[in-house]
Amino acid sequence: MRTSPETQASPAPADSRPLVVHAVRHGESAGNVAARDADRRGLDRLELEHRDADTPLSPLGAQQAAALGVALRDLDPDERPVAVWSSPYVRARQTARLALERAGLDLPVRTDDRLRDRELGVLDRLTRRGVERLHPDEAAARRHLGKLYHRPAGGESWLDVALRLRSWVTDVRDEEGPLLVVTHDAVVVLLRYVLERLDEEGVMELVREHGVRNASLTTLVRRGGVWSAERFDDVAHLRDVGAPVTEHAGEVR
Repeated sequence: MRTSPETQASPAPADSRPLVVHAVRHGESAGNVAARDADRRGLDRLELEHRDADTPLSPLGAQQAAALGVALRDLDPDERPVAVWSSPYVRARQTARLALERAGLDLPVRTDDRLRDRELGVLDRLTRRGVERLHPDEAAARRHLGKLYHRPAGGESWLDVALRLRSWVTDVRDEEGPLLVVTHDAVVVLLRYVLERLDEEGVMELVREHGVRNASLTTLVRRGGVWSAERFDDVAHLRDVGAPVTEHAGEVR
């Protein structure tokens, strides 16, 4: 029986359809290790040969990425990713590849510049001590403006990152099936800020409670146009296989 135009069901608006986004921070990187070493030694700068975009995983980071793959493999079928997006940075792409291999998921990884880490400009590769010593005006501006609004010279504020994430979210809102997004700690937090429509107080409260650990799993679900976090910074899969849990607070703190 043919349905008349008057009785034909209209497709549901994209924002009203269920959508699952698994947001993952990359495994421990050589940059994370260098930052920890610089802090321990009281240095102003990280001793790192690669530019930020080319910094690879550490051996531990590769182990964490494989453990993440076990978690993806063990998800319920209706939660398992059917599409994968990644920051173009090497450590994120390596994490995605190793996790998918261990999960047995033969999926292409689509990179998107909008998922890259926050750009720090003149503060790149500096420790907190280095920022205070070498750029005291930037340190004072950050204290005055707050994390959300402070934009270091040549870099980005958290709101700049949130703006590019809003663009990415618009592009993927029609996707069907769960998405895996492999990215960076601040980006995971700002995805929650954008999708859950948090305000400054809400997102700052979130990061005060805890950071986003390496290879942790955050699951955001849209139902009826409303997003909520079903898991946040979950590292149970690391503990299950005895992989060390590392925080490396980075830009979240």
